[in-house]
Amino acid sequence: MRKYLSTFLMRWKMEIQYRGAALGGIVCQMVFGLILIALYRALYLGSPQAMPLSSICTYVWLQQAFFRMLLSSDNDLMDKIRTGGIAYELCRPVNLYGYYYARIGAMKLMGSLLRAVPMLLFASLLPAGWGIAAPASLPALLCALMGLGLGLLCMCALENITMGISMRTIDFRGFQALLNLLMTTFSGNILPLTLFPESWQQVVQLLPYAQLLDAPIRLYTGETPLSAAGSTFLIQLIWLGIFLAIGIHLWQKNTRKMIVQGG
Repeated sequence: MRKYLSTFLMRWKMEIQYRGAALGGIVCQMVFGLILIALYRALYLGSPQAMPLSSICTYVWLQQAFFRMLLSSDNDLMDKIRTGGIAYELCRPVNLYGYYYARIGAMKLMGSLLRAVPMLLFASLLPAGWGIAAPASLPALLCALMGLGLGLLCMCALENITMGISMRTIDFRGFQALLNLLMTTFSGNILPLTLFPESWQQVVQLLPYAQLLDAPIRLYTGETPLSAAGSTFLIQLIWLGIFLAIGIHLWQKNTRKMIVQGG
């Protein structure tokens, strides 16, 4: 276990070095957040929705703050797959799945925290109707943090499936683009899932993408009552188990028989 913890900490420290990229991401996502809220305010003026505008603003800021959790991948591994450098990774005295799971976890967690802390501070200073609202209650906040942690674990497991498939297809961009489209659409990043038709929500909320950010945000705002938090965590754990099983099986098959590119 110490090997994977060391891997996590090393990648964590590496992510801290990219402060300029983090600053650029913060500014960009702040601007996107303000633009999205302006659009939702215009929508609510013409056609009020069941979900309060304050909850929509909170939803937008939390999505923007943890956007890096969704769209970040280990480009170093992708380059090794493309060039054949993956062969050297097989010499490491570690389980490759666990090794890269720790790496991607550190990337997503540290990348999110670098952006989330200043962005949420900025959002909390904005006037009502533009900024982030307080959580529904302290237990709701704690449940949201737990849901966010489970969502991160699901996301890392899903990312490792992408990497496992890339070892067989060489060029990961097609599958990654498809995955990003599904994630941004059904995680609520483009449109909060609470604004989807009721019939759609019953299905979409059970999909794995909704477990990444939508489920924790619903707990934070109180859209999901605390009495239903256990069901939310159970769904997340089920998807986590499915993704881990698929990913581990895929990586084991890849390491038993691998075609190394690049000569």
